[in-house]
Amino acid sequence: TFLKEFRGETIGSVSIQSSSDETFQNEVLRPILKLQNDLFIASFKNYITKNKSDFYSQSLEKKLSIIDNSVQKDIKYRNALKGMVIGLFSSDEYSMYIKSSSNLNKRMMTMLIERLKSQIQLLEESSF
Repeated sequence: TFLKEFRGETIGSVSIQSSSDETFQNEVLRPILKLQNDLFIASFKNYITKNKSDFYSQSLEKKLSIIDNSVQKDIKYRNALKGMVIGLFSSDEYSMYIKSSSNLNKRMMTMLIERLKSQIQLLEESSF
């Protein structure tokens, strides 16, 4: 389908031993997270501008903690991030997602947090 071609190839290995959640993560979630990376960075910059204006003056450790807390505890922001991912599901993928949405949401947010943390240099004030 167009969405699968648009998102790109599976990221990570999928085998017969893979759980359905792991397969979904590698075939659907990872390619979407990679595709939407620039949007996630821009979204987080906007989030800290509006909600965490002291972010830039914090230590690296505190910045990493702010990333964690923003994605895990700010339900409105978390839901916006989920929407950026779910919006690129096909209807079949959405049907698979709703069967295990709690586990898949945890996987999605964990990967997104790690993605933001690993690119913290892109979150510096001057790059906005």
